Amino acid sequence: MRLINAALLFLLLILSCNALGLKPRLLGRHTVQTNSQHPSVSYQTFYFDQQIDHFGFLENGTFKQRYLLNDRHWHKEGGPILFYTGNEGDITWFCNNTGFMWDVAEELGALLVFAEHRYYGESMPFGEESYSNAKYLNYLTSEQALADFAVLIKALKRALPGAQKSSVIAIGGSYGGMLAAWLRMKYPSEVVGALAASAPIWQFIVPCGEFYKVVTNDFAISGTNCSSNIRRSWAAIDRVSATGEGLQWLSQEFGLCNPLKTADEVYGFKAWLQETWVNLAMVDYPYEANFLQPLPAWPVKVVCKNLDFNTGVSDKQLLSGISQAVRVYYNYTGDAVCLNTSQTATGNLGFLGWFYQSCTEMVMPMCTDGVADMFEPQPWNYQAFSDECYNQFGVRPREDWAEIVYGGRNISAHSNIIFSNGNLDPWMSGGVTRSLSESLVAIMIDGGAHHLDLRYNSEFDPESVLKTRALEVQYFKEWIKQAATTQ
Repeated sequence: MRLINAALLFLLLILSCNALGLKPRLLGRHTVQTNSQHPSVSYQTFYFDQQIDHFGFLENGTFKQRYLLNDRHWHKEGGPILFYTGNEGDITWFCNNTGFMWDVAEELGALLVFAEHRYYGESMPFGEESYSNAKYLNYLTSEQALADFAVLIKALKRALPGAQKSSVIAIGGSYGGMLAAWLRMKYPSEVVGALAASAPIWQFIVPCGEFYKVVTNDFAISGTNCSSNIRRSWAAIDRVSATGEGLQWLSQEFGLCNPLKTADEVYGFKAWLQETWVNLAMVDYPYEANFLQPLPAWPVKVVCKNLDFNTGVSDKQLLSGISQAVRVYYNYTGDAVCLNTSQTATGNLGFLGWFYQSCTEMVMPMCTDGVADMFEPQPWNYQAFSDECYNQFGVRPREDWAEIVYGGRNISAHSNIIFSNGNLDPWMSGGVTRSLSESLVAIMIDGGAHHLDLRYNSEFDPESVLKTRALEVQYFKEWIKQAATTQ
Protein backbone atom coordinates (compact mmCIF):
# COMPACT_ATOMS: atom_id res chain seq x y z
CA MET A 1 0.00 0.00 0.00
CA ARG A 2 2.63 2.52 1.04
CA LEU A 3 4.94 1.73 -1.87
CA ILE A 4 2.13 2.27 -4.35
CA ASN A 5 1.09 5.54 -2.78
CA ALA A 6 4.65 6.82 -2.76
CA ALA A 7 4.82 6.27 -6.50
CA LEU A 8 1.77 8.46 -6.96
CA LEU A 9 3.56 11.43 -5.46
CA PHE A 10 5.95 11.84 -8.29
CA LEU A 11 4.74 14.18 -9.44
CA LEU A 12 4.76 14.28 -8.31
CA LEU A 13 2.51 21.59 -12.42
CA ILE A 14 -0.61 33.43 -22.06
CA LEU A 15 -1.96 34.39 -24.55
CA SER A 16 -3.75 33.95 -27.85
CA CYS A 17 -1.50 32.90 -30.73
CA ASN A 18 -1.73 32.66 -34.50
CA ALA A 19 -1.94 29.44 -36.49
CA LEU A 20 1.46 27.91 -37.17
CA GLY A 21 1.20 26.68 -40.76
CA LEU A 22 3.00 23.41 -40.09
CA LYS A 23 3.33 20.85 -42.83
CA PRO A 24 0.43 18.35 -42.97
CA ARG A 25 2.76 15.36 -42.61
CA LEU A 26 3.84 16.71 -39.22
CA LEU A 27 0.48 17.34 -37.70
CA GLY A 28 -2.61 15.29 -38.24
CA ARG A 29 -5.37 17.41 -36.67
CA HIS A 30 -5.11 20.49 -34.48
CA THR A 31 -7.35 22.62 -32.34
CA VAL A 32 -7.12 25.90 -30.46
CA GLN A 33 -7.76 25.71 -26.73
CA THR A 34 -7.85 27.92 -23.69
CA ASN A 35 -8.77 25.89 -20.63
CA SER A 36 -6.67 27.37 -17.84
CA GLN A 37 -7.62 29.10 -14.64
CA HIS A 38 -4.87 31.60 -15.46
CA PRO A 39 -6.23 34.24 -17.86
CA SER A 40 -3.02 34.62 -19.85
CA VAL A 41 -2.70 30.95 -20.90
CA SER A 42 -3.65 30.16 -24.49
CA TYR A 43 -2.22 27.52 -26.76
CA GLN A 44 -2.78 25.47 -29.85
CA THR A 45 -3.06 21.71 -29.63
CA PHE A 46 -1.33 19.53 -32.23
CA TYR A 47 -0.77 15.80 -32.74
CA PHE A 48 2.45 14.32 -34.09
CA ASP A 49 2.72 10.86 -35.67
CA GLN A 50 5.24 9.29 -33.30
CA GLN A 51 6.94 5.90 -33.50
CA ILE A 52 5.70 3.37 -30.96
CA ASP A 53 9.15 1.77 -30.74
CA HIS A 54 12.29 3.82 -31.36
CA PHE A 55 14.77 1.06 -30.52
CA GLY A 56 13.58 -1.91 -32.55
CA PHE A 57 12.45 -2.42 -36.11
CA LEU A 58 9.71 -5.03 -35.81
CA GLU A 59 7.04 -2.77 -34.30
CA ASN A 60 6.74 0.03 -36.84
CA GLY A 61 3.37 1.42 -35.80
CA THR A 62 2.75 5.03 -34.82
CA PHE A 63 0.52 6.94 -32.41
CA LYS A 64 -0.66 10.52 -32.02
CA GLN A 65 1.53 12.36 -29.53
CA ARG A 66 -0.15 15.53 -28.26
CA TYR A 67 1.78 18.76 -27.84
CA LEU A 68 0.80 22.36 -27.13
CA LEU A 69 2.29 25.49 -28.70
CA ASN A 70 2.24 29.23 -28.15
CA ASP A 71 4.14 31.58 -30.46
CA ARG A 72 2.88 34.99 -29.32
CA HIS A 73 6.34 36.24 -28.35
CA TRP A 74 8.43 34.06 -30.63
CA HIS A 75 11.08 35.76 -32.70
CA LYS A 76 10.63 33.42 -35.63
CA GLU A 77 14.03 33.90 -37.21
CA GLY A 78 16.12 31.86 -34.78
CA GLY A 79 14.24 32.71 -31.60
CA PRO A 80 14.70 30.05 -28.89
CA ILE A 81 12.28 27.24 -28.12
CA LEU A 82 11.41 26.43 -24.52
CA PHE A 83 10.41 22.77 -24.57
CA TYR A 84 8.56 21.30 -21.59
CA THR A 85 9.25 17.58 -21.16
CA GLY A 86 5.89 16.16 -20.11
CA ASN A 87 5.36 14.32 -16.84
CA GLU A 88 3.23 11.40 -15.77
CA GLY A 89 -0.08 13.08 -16.53
CA ASP A 90 -2.24 15.22 -18.81
CA ILE A 91 0.02 17.80 -20.46
CA THR A 92 -2.56 20.59 -20.21
CA TRP A 93 -2.31 20.43 -16.41
CA PHE A 94 1.45 20.93 -16.48
CA CYS A 95 1.14 23.63 -19.11
CA ASN A 96 -1.27 25.57 -16.91
CA ASN A 97 0.93 25.15 -13.83
CA THR A 98 4.30 26.08 -15.34
CA GLY A 99 3.98 29.85 -15.15
CA PHE A 100 7.73 30.43 -15.33
CA MET A 101 7.77 29.61 -19.04
CA TRP A 102 4.89 31.99 -19.74
CA ASP A 103 6.50 34.71 -17.63
CA VAL A 104 9.85 34.64 -19.48
CA ALA A 105 8.64 34.00 -23.04
CA GLU A 106 8.54 37.67 -23.99
CA GLU A 107 11.98 38.48 -22.55
CA LEU A 108 13.54 35.59 -24.47
CA GLY A 109 11.41 35.92 -27.62
CA ALA A 110 10.64 32.23 -27.18
CA LEU A 111 8.30 29.69 -28.70
CA LEU A 112 6.68 27.57 -25.99
CA VAL A 113 6.16 23.85 -26.55
CA PHE A 114 4.61 21.46 -24.03
CA ALA A 115 5.03 17.85 -25.14
CA GLU A 116 2.92 15.09 -23.63
CA HIS A 117 4.55 11.93 -22.31
CA ARG A 118 3.47 8.71 -24.02
CA TYR A 119 0.78 6.71 -22.19
CA TYR A 120 -0.54 9.80 -20.39
CA GLY A 121 -3.29 12.24 -21.23
CA GLU A 122 -4.32 11.68 -24.84
CA SER A 123 -1.01 10.22 -26.06
CA MET A 124 -1.92 6.53 -25.99
CA PRO A 125 0.16 4.30 -28.28
CA PHE A 126 -2.54 1.61 -28.48
CA GLY A 127 -5.59 3.74 -27.84
CA GLU A 128 -8.00 2.39 -25.23
CA GLU A 129 -6.04 -0.88 -25.16
CA SER A 130 -2.77 0.78 -24.06
CA TYR A 131 -3.10 -0.39 -20.45
CA SER A 132 -4.80 -3.69 -21.19
CA ASN A 133 -1.75 -5.97 -20.96
CA ALA A 134 2.01 -6.10 -20.43
CA LYS A 135 2.68 -6.42 -24.17
CA TYR A 136 1.15 -3.03 -24.89
CA LEU A 137 2.66 -1.45 -21.76
CA ASN A 138 6.10 -2.64 -22.81
CA TYR A 139 6.75 0.66 -24.60
CA LEU A 140 6.10 2.81 -21.52
CA THR A 141 9.66 3.74 -20.60
CA SER A 142 11.58 6.94 -20.00
CA GLU A 143 13.95 6.01 -22.82
CA GLN A 144 11.09 5.81 -25.32
CA ALA A 145 9.68 9.10 -24.01
CA LEU A 146 13.03 10.85 -24.40
CA ALA A 147 13.28 9.59 -27.96
CA ASP A 148 9.77 10.93 -28.58
CA PHE A 149 10.88 14.37 -27.41
CA ALA A 150 14.06 14.34 -29.49
CA VAL A 151 12.23 13.25 -32.66
CA LEU A 152 9.51 15.85 -32.11
CA ILE A 153 12.06 18.63 -31.62
CA LYS A 154 13.84 17.74 -34.86
CA ALA A 155 10.54 17.61 -36.73
CA LEU A 156 9.44 20.99 -35.37
CA LYS A 157 12.71 22.64 -36.32
CA ARG A 158 12.38 21.32 -39.84
CA ALA A 159 8.74 22.30 -40.24
CA LEU A 160 8.56 25.72 -38.58
CA PRO A 161 9.81 28.54 -40.81
CA GLY A 162 12.72 30.23 -39.06
CA ALA A 163 13.23 27.50 -36.47
CA GLN A 164 16.18 25.76 -38.12
CA LYS A 165 18.63 27.85 -36.09
CA SER A 166 16.53 28.04 -32.94
CA SER A 167 18.19 26.89 -29.73
CA VAL A 168 16.03 24.48 -27.73
CA ILE A 169 16.07 24.49 -23.93
CA ALA A 170 14.41 21.60 -22.12
CA ILE A 171 12.41 22.49 -19.01
CA GLY A 172 10.67 20.18 -16.58
CA GLY A 173 9.68 19.69 -12.97
CA SER A 174 9.77 16.53 -10.84
CA TYR A 175 9.77 13.51 -13.21
CA GLY A 176 9.57 16.04 -16.05
CA GLY A 177 12.71 17.64 -14.61
CA MET A 178 14.48 14.31 -14.65
CA LEU A 179 13.50 13.92 -18.30
CA ALA A 180 14.74 17.44 -19.10
CA ALA A 181 18.15 16.63 -17.62
CA TRP A 182 18.33 13.25 -19.32
CA LEU A 183 17.24 14.76 -22.65
CA ARG A 184 20.25 17.07 -22.53
CA MET A 185 22.49 14.15 -21.56
CA LYS A 186 21.20 11.71 -24.17
CA TYR A 187 20.40 14.06 -27.07
CA PRO A 188 22.72 17.08 -26.80
CA SER A 189 22.33 17.75 -30.52
CA GLU A 190 18.64 18.58 -29.94
CA VAL A 191 18.77 20.70 -26.76
CA VAL A 192 21.44 23.23 -25.81
CA GLY A 193 20.61 23.08 -22.11
CA ALA A 194 18.08 22.01 -19.52
CA LEU A 195 16.37 23.27 -16.39
CA ALA A 196 15.66 20.29 -14.13
CA ALA A 197 13.50 21.62 -11.31
CA SER A 198 12.97 19.40 -8.26
CA ALA A 199 14.35 16.51 -10.29
CA PRO A 200 15.40 13.56 -8.07
CA ILE A 201 17.68 11.89 -10.60
CA TRP A 202 19.54 10.21 -7.72
CA GLN A 203 16.50 8.97 -5.79
CA PHE A 204 17.34 5.49 -7.06
CA ILE A 205 20.65 5.39 -5.17
CA VAL A 206 20.26 7.49 -2.00
CA PRO A 207 19.48 5.84 1.37
CA CYS A 208 15.86 4.78 1.45
CA GLY A 209 14.91 6.95 4.46
CA GLU A 210 16.08 10.33 3.17
CA PHE A 211 12.77 11.33 1.57
CA TYR A 212 10.73 10.98 4.75
CA LYS A 213 13.38 12.77 6.82
CA VAL A 214 12.80 15.90 4.73
CA VAL A 215 9.03 15.61 5.20
CA THR A 216 9.52 15.32 8.95
CA ASN A 217 11.82 18.31 9.09
CA ASP A 218 9.24 20.46 7.29
CA PHE A 219 6.73 19.76 10.04
CA ALA A 220 9.32 20.05 12.81
CA ILE A 221 10.27 23.61 11.80
CA SER A 222 6.66 24.66 11.18
CA GLY A 223 5.21 24.31 14.66
CA THR A 224 5.94 23.31 18.24
CA ASN A 225 5.48 19.57 18.81
CA CYS A 226 4.07 19.21 15.29
CA SER A 227 6.20 16.34 13.98
CA SER A 228 6.36 14.63 17.38
CA ASN A 229 2.57 14.59 17.70
CA ILE A 230 2.19 13.13 14.21
CA ARG A 231 4.70 10.47 15.27
CA ARG A 232 2.59 9.75 18.37
CA SER A 233 -0.64 9.59 16.37
CA TRP A 234 0.03 6.17 14.80
CA ALA A 235 0.00 4.33 18.13
CA ALA A 236 -3.01 6.41 19.20
CA ILE A 237 -4.89 5.24 16.09
CA ASP A 238 -4.05 1.64 16.91
CA ARG A 239 -5.31 1.97 20.48
CA VAL A 240 -8.52 3.79 19.57
CA SER A 241 -9.33 1.48 16.66
CA ALA A 242 -8.93 -1.65 18.78
CA THR A 243 -12.63 -1.54 19.69
CA GLY A 244 -15.79 -1.22 17.66
CA GLU A 245 -16.69 1.96 19.54
CA GLY A 246 -13.29 3.36 18.78
CA LEU A 247 -13.61 2.62 15.06
CA GLN A 248 -16.96 4.36 15.01
CA TRP A 249 -15.57 7.40 16.87
CA LEU A 250 -12.56 7.59 14.56
CA SER A 251 -14.74 7.46 11.45
CA GLN A 252 -17.06 10.15 12.76
CA GLU A 253 -14.26 12.39 14.04
CA PHE A 254 -12.58 12.42 10.64
CA GLY A 255 -15.87 12.62 8.76
CA LEU A 256 -14.96 9.65 6.58
CA CYS A 257 -17.16 8.86 3.58
CA ASN A 258 -16.67 5.15 4.27
CA PRO A 259 -16.56 4.22 7.99
CA LEU A 260 -13.66 2.05 9.15
CA LYS A 261 -14.63 -1.54 9.97
CA THR A 262 -11.55 -3.77 9.65
CA ALA A 263 -7.85 -3.80 10.49
CA ASP A 264 -7.01 -3.59 6.77
CA GLU A 265 -9.13 -0.46 6.48
CA VAL A 266 -7.30 1.07 9.44
CA TYR A 267 -4.00 0.30 7.70
CA GLY A 268 -5.28 2.02 4.57
CA PHE A 269 -6.44 4.96 6.69
CA LYS A 270 -2.94 5.38 8.12
CA ALA A 271 -1.40 5.15 4.64
CA TRP A 272 -3.82 7.89 3.53
CA LEU A 273 -2.69 10.09 6.43
CA GLN A 274 0.94 9.47 5.60
CA GLU A 275 0.47 10.54 2.00
CA THR A 276 -1.45 13.61 3.17
CA TRP A 277 1.55 14.79 5.21
CA VAL A 278 3.85 14.13 2.27
CA ASN A 279 1.66 16.02 -0.18
CA LEU A 280 1.44 18.98 2.21
CA ALA A 281 5.24 19.16 2.37
CA MET A 282 5.47 19.05 -1.41
CA VAL A 283 3.08 21.97 -1.92
CA ASP A 284 4.10 24.11 1.05
CA TYR A 285 3.93 27.29 -1.03
CA PRO A 286 4.03 30.85 0.38
CA TYR A 287 0.63 31.76 -1.05
CA GLU A 288 -2.78 30.19 -1.60
CA ALA A 289 -2.48 27.58 -4.34
CA ASN A 290 -4.51 24.89 -6.07
CA PHE A 291 -1.81 22.58 -7.43
CA LEU A 292 -2.99 19.36 -5.78
CA GLN A 293 -5.76 20.73 -3.57
CA PRO A 294 -7.03 24.24 -2.71
CA LEU A 295 -4.70 25.25 0.13
CA PRO A 296 -3.81 28.30 2.24
CA ALA A 297 -0.45 30.02 2.20
CA TRP A 298 2.22 28.00 4.05
CA PRO A 299 -0.20 25.10 4.59
CA VAL A 300 2.17 23.09 6.81
CA LYS A 301 2.26 25.95 9.32
CA VAL A 302 -1.54 26.09 9.24
CA VAL A 303 -1.70 22.33 9.82
CA CYS A 304 0.72 22.54 12.72
CA LYS A 305 -1.46 25.07 14.56
CA ASN A 306 -3.84 22.17 15.16
CA LEU A 307 -1.12 19.97 16.64
CA ASP A 308 0.44 22.16 19.34
CA PHE A 309 -0.23 19.68 22.15
CA ASN A 310 1.89 18.63 25.10
CA THR A 311 2.57 14.94 25.62
CA GLY A 312 -0.12 14.59 28.30
CA VAL A 313 -3.17 14.81 26.05
CA SER A 314 -5.41 11.79 25.56
CA ASP A 315 -5.46 9.73 22.38
CA LYS A 316 -8.80 11.18 21.36
CA GLN A 317 -7.64 14.75 21.98
CA LEU A 318 -4.56 14.12 19.86
CA LEU A 319 -6.55 12.52 17.05
CA SER A 320 -9.10 15.34 17.11
CA GLY A 321 -6.20 17.67 16.34
CA ILE A 322 -5.05 15.34 13.57
CA SER A 323 -8.54 15.39 12.06
CA GLN A 324 -8.56 19.21 12.03
CA ALA A 325 -5.09 19.23 10.50
CA VAL A 326 -6.14 16.85 7.72
CA ARG A 327 -9.08 19.09 6.85
CA VAL A 328 -6.64 21.85 5.95
CA TYR A 329 -5.65 19.68 2.99
CA TYR A 330 -8.98 18.09 2.07
CA ASN A 331 -11.50 20.75 3.03
CA TYR A 332 -9.87 24.19 3.04
CA THR A 333 -12.81 25.51 1.01
CA GLY A 334 -15.35 23.99 3.40
CA ASP A 335 -17.19 22.30 0.55
CA ALA A 336 -16.38 18.67 1.35
CA VAL A 337 -19.32 16.70 2.73
CA CYS A 338 -17.02 13.88 3.86
CA LEU A 339 -13.39 12.82 3.49
CA ASN A 340 -12.52 10.11 0.97
CA THR A 341 -9.54 8.01 2.04
CA SER A 342 -9.12 6.61 -1.47
CA GLN A 343 -8.10 10.01 -2.83
CA THR A 344 -4.94 11.93 -1.94
CA ALA A 345 -3.90 13.92 -5.00
CA THR A 346 -5.45 14.71 -8.37
CA GLY A 347 -7.03 12.95 -11.30
CA ASN A 348 -4.64 14.75 -13.68
CA LEU A 349 -1.82 12.39 -12.71
CA GLY A 350 -1.62 8.97 -14.32
CA PHE A 351 -1.35 6.78 -11.24
CA LEU A 352 -1.45 3.42 -12.99
CA GLY A 353 1.13 4.44 -15.59
CA TRP A 354 3.56 5.71 -13.00
CA PHE A 355 3.10 2.59 -10.89
CA TYR A 356 4.04 0.56 -13.97
CA GLN A 357 7.12 2.70 -14.52
CA SER A 358 8.14 2.29 -10.89
CA CYS A 359 7.66 -1.46 -11.37
CA THR A 360 10.10 -1.59 -14.26
CA GLU A 361 12.91 0.99 -14.35
CA MET A 362 11.95 3.81 -11.92
CA VAL A 363 12.72 1.86 -8.72
CA MET A 364 13.01 4.35 -5.87
CA PRO A 365 13.56 2.64 -2.50
CA MET A 366 11.54 4.24 0.31
CA CYS A 367 11.60 3.38 4.02
CA THR A 368 10.81 4.82 7.45
CA ASP A 369 12.14 4.05 10.91
CA GLY A 370 9.97 6.14 13.26
CA VAL A 371 13.07 7.71 14.82
CA ALA A 372 14.66 9.96 12.21
CA ASP A 373 11.19 10.49 10.77
CA MET A 374 7.64 10.91 12.10
CA PHE A 375 6.17 7.80 10.50
CA GLU A 376 5.64 4.21 11.49
CA PRO A 377 8.69 2.01 10.87
CA GLN A 378 8.58 0.25 7.53
CA PRO A 379 11.77 -1.12 5.95
CA TRP A 380 12.33 -1.26 2.21
CA ASN A 381 11.52 -4.75 0.98
CA TYR A 382 12.57 -5.11 -2.63
CA GLN A 383 11.26 -8.66 -2.97
CA ALA A 384 7.81 -7.72 -1.68
CA PHE A 385 7.73 -4.77 -4.06
CA SER A 386 8.81 -6.98 -6.96
CA ASP A 387 6.10 -9.50 -6.12
CA GLU A 388 3.48 -6.75 -5.99
CA CYS A 389 4.59 -5.55 -9.43
CA TYR A 390 4.41 -9.06 -10.84
CA ASN A 391 0.94 -9.61 -9.45
CA GLN A 392 -0.26 -6.32 -10.90
CA PHE A 393 1.43 -6.26 -14.30
CA GLY A 394 3.23 -9.56 -14.86
CA VAL A 395 6.61 -7.79 -14.84
CA ARG A 396 9.43 -7.42 -12.34
CA PRO A 397 11.58 -4.33 -11.79
CA ARG A 398 15.19 -3.95 -12.87
CA GLU A 399 16.55 -2.58 -9.62
CA ASP A 400 19.70 -0.90 -10.96
CA TRP A 401 18.66 -0.03 -14.49
CA ALA A 402 18.10 3.71 -13.98
CA GLU A 403 21.59 4.10 -12.54
CA ILE A 404 23.11 2.12 -15.40
CA VAL A 405 21.29 3.86 -18.24
CA TYR A 406 21.58 7.42 -16.88
CA GLY A 407 24.96 7.30 -15.17
CA GLY A 408 24.09 7.58 -11.49
CA ARG A 409 26.33 10.15 -9.83
CA ASN A 410 28.88 9.96 -12.63
CA ILE A 411 27.42 12.71 -14.83
CA SER A 412 30.21 15.30 -14.73
CA ALA A 413 31.00 14.78 -18.43
CA HIS A 414 27.70 16.48 -19.33
CA SER A 415 27.05 20.21 -19.51
CA ASN A 416 24.48 22.99 -19.45
CA ILE A 417 22.05 21.65 -16.87
CA ILE A 418 20.53 23.57 -13.96
CA PHE A 419 19.34 21.48 -11.02
CA SER A 420 17.06 23.57 -8.80
CA ASN A 421 15.71 22.29 -5.48
CA GLY A 422 13.79 23.76 -2.57
CA ASN A 423 14.81 22.93 0.98
CA LEU A 424 11.16 22.16 1.88
CA ASP A 425 10.67 19.67 -0.95
CA PRO A 426 10.93 15.97 0.02
CA TRP A 427 12.25 15.13 -3.45
CA MET A 428 15.32 17.24 -2.67
CA SER A 429 16.56 14.04 -1.02
CA GLY A 430 17.33 12.56 -4.44
CA GLY A 431 18.26 15.77 -6.21
CA VAL A 432 21.57 17.31 -7.23
CA THR A 433 22.09 19.90 -4.52
CA ARG A 434 25.73 20.82 -5.14
CA SER A 435 27.18 22.08 -8.41
CA LEU A 436 29.27 19.47 -10.20
CA SER A 437 31.00 21.83 -12.64
CA GLU A 438 30.68 25.33 -14.05
CA SER A 439 27.89 24.15 -16.35
CA LEU A 440 26.23 21.53 -14.12
CA VAL A 441 24.79 24.01 -11.68
CA ALA A 442 22.83 23.33 -8.50
CA ILE A 443 20.60 26.06 -7.06
CA MET A 444 19.03 25.72 -3.61
CA ILE A 445 15.86 27.71 -2.93
CA ASP A 446 15.45 28.61 0.72
CA GLY A 447 11.76 28.30 1.64
CA GLY A 448 11.01 26.50 -1.63
CA ALA A 449 8.65 23.55 -1.98
CA HIS A 450 8.19 21.32 -5.04
CA HIS A 451 9.45 23.15 -8.18
CA LEU A 452 8.43 26.56 -6.80
CA ASP A 453 10.65 28.21 -9.40
CA LEU A 454 8.49 26.84 -12.24
CA ARG A 455 5.36 28.51 -10.90
CA TYR A 456 4.12 31.99 -11.85
CA ASN A 457 5.75 35.02 -10.29
CA SER A 458 3.87 36.11 -7.19
CA GLU A 459 4.06 39.09 -4.85
CA PHE A 460 4.37 36.55 -2.04
CA ASP A 461 7.41 34.77 -3.48
CA PRO A 462 10.47 34.66 -1.21
CA GLU A 463 13.49 36.57 -2.46
CA SER A 464 15.29 33.26 -2.92
CA VAL A 465 13.01 32.09 -5.74
CA LEU A 466 13.02 35.48 -7.48
CA LYS A 467 16.82 35.35 -7.58
CA THR A 468 16.68 31.74 -8.78
CA ARG A 469 14.43 32.54 -11.72
CA ALA A 470 16.62 35.49 -12.72
CA LEU A 471 19.71 33.28 -12.59
CA GLU A 472 18.00 30.58 -14.65
CA VAL A 473 17.14 33.10 -17.37
CA GLN A 474 20.72 34.34 -17.29
CA TYR A 475 21.97 30.82 -17.96
CA PHE A 476 19.40 30.41 -20.75
CA LYS A 477 20.77 33.50 -22.48
CA GLU A 478 24.34 32.24 -22.14
CA TRP A 479 23.44 28.86 -23.65
CA ILE A 480 21.59 30.51 -26.53
CA LYS A 481 24.60 32.76 -27.19
CA GLN A 482 26.98 29.80 -27.06
CA ALA A 483 24.85 27.86 -29.53
CA ALA A 484 24.70 30.81 -31.92
CA THR A 485 28.49 31.00 -32.10
CA THR A 486 28.82 27.32 -33.05
CA GLN A 487 26.21 27.24 -35.83
